[in-house]
Amino acid sequence: MSAPETLYHQIATGLPDAVESKMFGAKCLKAPNGKALAMYWKECMVFKLTGDAAADALSLDGAQVFTPMDGRPMNGWILVPFDYAEHWKSMAEEALAYVREIKK
Repeated sequence: MSAPETLYHQIATGLPDAVESKMFGAKCLKAPNGKALAMYWKECMVFKLTGDAAADALSLDGAQVFTPMDGRPMNGWILVPFDYAEHWKSMAEEALAYVREIKK
């Protein structure tokens, strides 16, 4: 298992109430309400963020709006490279807090 994937699993087990699942065939974390908050994608993490948290994530070199297919950005989802792994846990916590508030 790669270092990024190992970190993903550490975050998953340490995040209260998060459940490991799948999204687009990739590993993801979901909140108790069933909403996805983070995804492991090609040795990067993708987080569902808004407001200042999204702006802070996008300010990191190499971070970008997640675009799994050319011309199809997923607004509100920010891809963060492993270079910023030290931020992954706090971003996951921020994403969990955000998606918990989303009504079904």
